[in-house]
Amino acid sequence: MKIIVPMAGRGSRLRPHSLTVPKPLIPVAGQPIVHRLVKDIAKVLKQPIDEIAFVLGDPAWFGDDVVSSLQDLAKSLGAKASIYRQDKPLGTGHAIMCAKPSLSGPAVIAYADTLIRAEFDLDPEADSVIWTKQVDNPEAYGVVKLNDKQEILELVEKPKTFVSDQAVIGIYYFKDVAVLKGKLQEILDENVMNGGEYQINDGIKRMMADGKIFKTGTVDEWMDCGNKVITIETNQRMLGFLKDDGDEQLVADSVKLENSKIIEPCFIGENVLLKNTIVGPFVSIGKDCIIENSNVKNSLIQTHTIIKNAKLDNAMIGNHVEYNGEFTSVSIGDYSVLE
Repeated sequence: MKIIVPMAGRGSRLRPHSLTVPKPLIPVAGQPIVHRLVKDIAKVLKQPIDEIAFVLGDPAWFGDDVVSSLQDLAKSLGAKASIYRQDKPLGTGHAIMCAKPSLSGPAVIAYADTLIRAEFDLDPEADSVIWTKQVDNPEAYGVVKLNDKQEILELVEKPKTFVSDQAVIGIYYFKDVAVLKGKLQEILDENVMNGGEYQINDGIKRMMADGKIFKTGTVDEWMDCGNKVITIETNQRMLGFLKDDGDEQLVADSVKLENSKIIEPCFIGENVLLKNTIVGPFVSIGKDCIIENSNVKNSLIQTHTIIKNAKLDNAMIGNHVEYNGEFTSVSIGDYSVLE
């Protein structure tokens, strides 16, 4: 089994946090989004992963440190890491075809801006499985149209009239991804574009036209990381799941508490100092941070950051930040928001 992960986009909706760190590498509950996604997919598949192919953007943006972290991720799952580049943002279909040498055999394709919780077995009769989540407002999503055999007949983007309440979340399984590769090559050769881009859906529609059987795999939880508000919400939900699972150590042994309290669930990284501070619930703090004389809840703080005299709720703070709640002199960069 292979996992193909297109992650070339910078994540403009998550600025300023994605100005220096690619969005898929922003940590949620202590691990980068893409790391959690790939690990969760591996759990669902319940079979060995031979190769993980990552499609990255400009090397100036996705540099050697990013490549190294992804190689370590693949190694931790016993898989080979393959690194490809998408030099132009020409859509989902184009991104997948940048990994053309890896497009053979059974594979999962997953876009690295979402997290899931799921338990199901892949249908052996299906040529492909499109993972979906039941939603209350299907008109806001791309959804699947099903027949009485629960096979997917059609993909419908933001339907004005009710088609189904099963929204496509951007994770796909193909029994032989080479079939999709062939259809996407036709799309490229014929220059078939939607919205100025080559789309995976156009390849899927051609597979359906050939009679390939598509079914759904329904996830229990679908968590987006598209902007600051929903990333904080995802961090909260993931911390709750991890506490219930009990599989991960969420507070590092090296955390130092001085007249401070942690209200679970929280993730607290290595060498964090909490002084005269209450943290939690639902807070993630990266390594080497110092938080003093503060109260922090429902927030996500990355690494090497110093926070003093602050009362934070629903906050998202990046790396190497110095924040004092009693500030009088301010130096703030592009895309910053204070509310």
